[in-house]
Amino acid sequence: MSLLRFRDETLGHGGRAVLSGVSLTLSPGERVVLLGRSGAGKSTLLAAMHDRLRAEMRVALVPQEHGLVPQLSAERNALMGRLDDHGAMHNLRTLIHPRAQDRAGAAAVLDELGLAAQAGQRVETLSGGQKQRVALARAFWRGGAVLIADEPVSALDETQGAQVLDRIAERFPTALVALHDVAQARAFATRIIGLARGRIVLDAAPGRIDNAAIAALYGG
Repeated sequence: MSLLRFRDETLGHGGRAVLSGVSLTLSPGERVVLLGRSGAGKSTLLAAMHDRLRAEMRVALVPQEHGLVPQLSAERNALMGRLDDHGAMHNLRTLIHPRAQDRAGAAAVLDELGLAAQAGQRVETLSGGQKQRVALARAFWRGGAVLIADEPVSALDETQGAQVLDRIAERFPTALVALHDVAQARAFATRIIGLARGRIVLDAAPGRIDNAAIAALYGG
């Protein structure tokens, strides 16, 4: 059974084609990492995957720009992961006066990501790495069959990044992630998709990809 299939498709945004000839199938249980230079189309491919998958199943999303509300606390931002589960009045009450069980759930995911001490802080006061982890906490609180994340550990150090990727692998049966660190990609992925020149030029398990093929993605 496949979760998603593209067949020789052109993907883009704003009327502009970014990727062409896209053909791929996503199966349950895969951890797919997208690699490529800035502007190669990783965000475009993730957005297309998100649009298709969310119509069929519960998907958690970590966008590259985080999508946080800077004036709200880390806790309130985490709680926003489940806003589309309820109506407007319930959501308003949740953001003003959350239920105890919701606060406990948000606290647990923030603690898991090393943000227990920052739960009550406004997001605008946090560092880049802390904001990134708040966006991840929101996705963790949402949960789902699939996580789609665009550079979710770019602001974290190597150790923190590896720990977060381990948490992602534990929490989500299937993950689609854009990364810039090749070593992290090899350690996390069951499958690597490489983008260059507006196309998918690489699609294989990490163990079947040599360093020269990776270097070619970046013009090396």
